[in-house]
Amino acid sequence: MTVVTAQTEPAVPPVDQVPGQAAAETGEFWVEPATSVDEVPADDAHDEAVHDDAHADAAPDDVPAEVAQDAQDFGAYVRAGGWAFALKVARSVRPGGETPGETRKVSAKGFAELAGCSPERVMRYYKAWDKAADDGLVPYFEALAPGQDVELPDSDVWHTYYVSRSSASSERGTAIAAAAEAEGIRPTKALEVAENPTALRAAILADPSTAKAARAALLDRLQEDPALQTEMARDIARTDDLKKAVASETQAASRIGYVRDIVENGQVKTPAGQTIDAPAELRAEAERHLSLIDELDENEDTSEWASEAFDSMKDIVAQTIQADPELRLQERRTKFYSSLQKATKVFEELTFDDVDDLDTIYEDDMLQRLEELQEAISTCITTLRKAAPGK
Repeated sequence: MTVVTAQTEPAVPPVDQVPGQAAAETGEFWVEPATSVDEVPADDAHDEAVHDDAHADAAPDDVPAEVAQDAQDFGAYVRAGGWAFALKVARSVRPGGETPGETRKVSAKGFAELAGCSPERVMRYYKAWDKAADDGLVPYFEALAPGQDVELPDSDVWHTYYVSRSSASSERGTAIAAAAEAEGIRPTKALEVAENPTALRAAILADPSTAKAARAALLDRLQEDPALQTEMARDIARTDDLKKAVASETQAASRIGYVRDIVENGQVKTPAGQTIDAPAELRAEAERHLSLIDELDENEDTSEWASEAFDSMKDIVAQTIQADPELRLQERRTKFYSSLQKATKVFEELTFDDVDDLDTIYEDDMLQRLEELQEAISTCITTLRKAAPGK
């Protein structure tokens, strides 16, 4: 049931609209802190007087009472923000524990019927006032009587206590609100985005800056969300273009890391895999390439720069090895031994233990290759025996 009454004070705003939110967001109104509903600060009075002088010709001589009341209510709300409406709830809705016979106040449901809104919306104002009372910003409900005015807090702190969406009371909403406060924005904005993922998708698709912000947020979340890491990796692996891009970036990062290790550690790996001290010429060239790479903008492609730096390092390493007989010998020894280890591992994995019938896998080519391998191994053994000390 909706009871129509004479409105001497502004009604509670429509459902799902935060009181004063649009005005506050656009910066249209200047808000004076710590004023009561009926007080007008001296500065405001002066500004209003100047405004009236500037528009004296446009102001009618006889202002209807309804217009004057609307203007007064509007000015009160501009100064106090949502607290002006919260006060109406706090002084008119009876707190828990009080019965109808003990007070002139009404229930939240009864107040909502008079205001033409939902009881849930009234209770959001009620809870906001209750939290502020616990912090000592406003009087408790029991100290207020219908029609009583009190000094109100700064309108800037209203959204610290008021939550416009019921989703904020859930575990998910609480987490979103906490993250929003950590980022320095109002929880209501983050909750609104979370409740409309289609709008978020549209903004990401249409606006590069929004997509960039979303990418940064996803990267931050990936560090603490193993499940999301797995899902993201799977999506990339299943998308050919992304898979190629990741492979390219991985190669570039590996090559830059190779150059950076030379600069920071003063050592370099040879093609055979041995680690040697980097010559002064190599370190100087590595520092030059690394400084060029570090000066690139975040959005610039590093692949070409990384390839150029890596190729330059390889050339200098090859020249260094070629110029040093002892180092050249060690490189050949390391390379031979590395190849021998790989061949040994491969041959050890060649087994017939899991084959019941050899004739099912037999091929003439297999036997021929093994015989050739046996001959090559025999030649290697004979050659090494000749080179053994004392021979």
